[in-house]
Amino acid sequence: MSKSLRETKAAAPSIPGLPARMAAARLLAAVVDARTPLDGLTDAEHGHPQFRALEPRDRALVRAILVTALRHRRTVEALVAARLRSPLPANATTLSHILHVGATQVLFLDVPDSAAVDLAVSHAKADPRTARFAGLVNAVLRAIARDKAADLPKALAATEDAPEWFSARLRAAYGSELAEKILAAHRLESPTDFTVKSDPRRWAQEFGGIVLPTGSVRVGRLPAPVPELPGYDDGAWWVQDAAATLPARLLGAVEGLRVADLCAAPGGKTAQLAAAGAIVTAVDSSRSRLARLQTNLDRLGLEAAIVQADVLAWRPDAPFDAILLDAPCSSTGTVRRHPDVPWTKSPADIEKLADLQRRLLDAAVRLLNPGGKLVFSNCSLDPLEGEEMVRGFLAETDVVAFDPIRPDEIPGTDGFVTPEGFLRTTPADLVLPDAALSGLDGFFAARLRAVA
Repeated sequence: MSKSLRETKAAAPSIPGLPARMAAARLLAAVVDARTPLDGLTDAEHGHPQFRALEPRDRALVRAILVTALRHRRTVEALVAARLRSPLPANATTLSHILHVGATQVLFLDVPDSAAVDLAVSHAKADPRTARFAGLVNAVLRAIARDKAADLPKALAATEDAPEWFSARLRAAYGSELAEKILAAHRLESPTDFTVKSDPRRWAQEFGGIVLPTGSVRVGRLPAPVPELPGYDDGAWWVQDAAATLPARLLGAVEGLRVADLCAAPGGKTAQLAAAGAIVTAVDSSRSRLARLQTNLDRLGLEAAIVQADVLAWRPDAPFDAILLDAPCSSTGTVRRHPDVPWTKSPADIEKLADLQRRLLDAAVRLLNPGGKLVFSNCSLDPLEGEEMVRGFLAETDVVAFDPIRPDEIPGTDGFVTPEGFLRTTPADLVLPDAALSGLDGFFAARLRAVA
C-alpha cells in the first residue's frame, strides 16, 4: 500500500459522515452477498460491530440508506450501469456497493448531491481494492446526479425492484396485473399501524392518523419515536400491522377459553388474545424473543403463561380450546417494511419452510380439544406456504376438518376472503385515496376445526 493510500485510509474515520457510508456499504454487502437479514445487522445490541460503533443519528442514516437501496436495487443498478463504459468485473463487489450507497443518496434521500458524491469518492480512496476507481466513482455519480430528474422516472418505469425469482413467483401466483401492483407497493415506505385497547378514533386523532375499516389505527409519518408517543408507557396500544391482527380474530370469541399461541414471539397476537379475555399460553423456542414478549405484556398490563419449547416436541398437560399457529415463513408479505427479504431468501428456502409449517401444523392440531378451532397463519405471499400447504395437509389428515372463513366475519375484510374460504391479503390491497396510507402486509390464514 502506498504512503498516500495509508494516510487516506487512516484519515477516513475523521471525515464527517464517512464512517456511516462505509458501514452502509459493508452491511449492503452482507445482505446481498451473504444473504444476512438486515434486522440482525442493525440490531442496537447484537448487530454488526461497524454499525454499533456509530452514533444514533448515523445509525438512523445507515438504516435509511440500506432500506432505500434494497427497495430500489434494480433501479439503482440500471442507472449505474448506464454510466459505465463496460460492466464492472464480477469480483468488484466492493466497488459496486460503494456506487449503490452513493447513488441511493443522490436519487432518493435528502442528502446534498455533492456530499453524497464526495463521500463515495473518499470511501473508494480509503479502500485498497477500490482506490484506483475513485475517478470512476466520481464520474458515474456526478452523471447520475446531473440527469436524475429525467432519467429516474424512466428507470422506475422500466425496472422491477426485485430479483427475478421473486417476480416470477408473484406472477405465477397472482397473475401479471396484481403482481405488478404488489411490486409497485413494495417501493413505498410502509405506514405504521396500531392495535389499540379502546377508542381507536381518539388515538387516530392523537397521532394524526386514520381508523382503518378493520379497526386498526394507521399513521403515515409518526410524530415521534414509538416509545415517546402518548399512551406507550400506559400500555394503551401496540404496533401491529393491520393484516397481522386478523388471524387471532378468526378464532372468534375467546373469553374464558384456554388458547395456545404457538410460535408466539414477539407477542402482538398474544396481546390480542389476552386483551380479549383468553387464558393464553404463549409458546416459542427462542428465550430472547420470549423475554421481549414478556416485556411487551408487562407494558400492556396483560398476562399469559410463557413456555419456551419446540412446538414439534411440546406436550402440554391438557389440550386447548383454541390454537393460533402463526408459523415461521419466508416473510415475503413484509417486503414493504423489510426490503431485504427477496435478496436474502430463495425458492429453496420457501420449500424448506413449507415443509416445516406442515410438520408444525400436524403437531398443533393434536393439541386441540374435540371441536376446538385452530387458525394457521403466516406473512408469506407464496401459495406454497399457504393455500397449497393447507390443501395438502387436509388431504392427508382425519384429525381436523376445514372451517371456511366467511366474508362477513370481520368488518372490512370481505375483499380478503377467497371463494375457497381462506384469508389472503397482499400489499396491493386496501387502496385508499392517499397512497402513503394504503396497503397491508401480505398474510395468509386458514381455519380448521378438530373432529369431535
